[in-house]
Amino acid sequence: MNKENMPKPQGHKNPPRSVLLLAVVILVYAVLFLIVPDKTSEALKSSGSILLKIVGPLSLAFVVMVLLNLFIKPGQIVRYLGKGSGVKGIVFSTAAGIISMGPIYAWYPLLKELREKGAADSPLAIFLCNRAVKPFLLPVMIAYFGWLYVAILTILTIVESVVVGYCVGAATKRNDRSLS
Repeated sequence: MNKENMPKPQGHKNPPRSVLLLAVVILVYAVLFLIVPDKTSEALKSSGSILLKIVGPLSLAFVVMVLLNLFIKPGQIVRYLGKGSGVKGIVFSTAAGIISMGPIYAWYPLLKELREKGAADSPLAIFLCNRAVKPFLLPVMIAYFGWLYVAILTILTIVESVVVGYCVGAATKRNDRSLS
């Protein structure tokens, strides 16, 4: 009998990987604190600063995910972002990407959940590409580069997002026909 077929003992469960990771990180900090306390304190402060910066956006993404689960049914997501959503899906994804705020990594859990509920790959790629267009930065960009440059760049970014969305949908072979 090999290891895979052997019954596991009852009552003994392995801790989740996230708990193991946290324990290893704490252990590494403790050992380093004994060896080089000044640099370890500086590193800990830096880590804490980064944690404080990402808690807000991650919390916002968590709240949005909870609200999506409460109020939006998978059928609604599929209608706007699923296969066959067509132009409506492109426009919705583009607008959502442009108005989205915060760091991109805070959006990953939400996008993963949307994908699991039936969102196609193309609209998600379009969303991610259009995060590069930020309306509140346009006046600053215009001041530095001029309105023509910014208008062309913005239009090309939006057009490119649709091309990238189509390519991602085709490459992932999820039978994504939302752009057809």
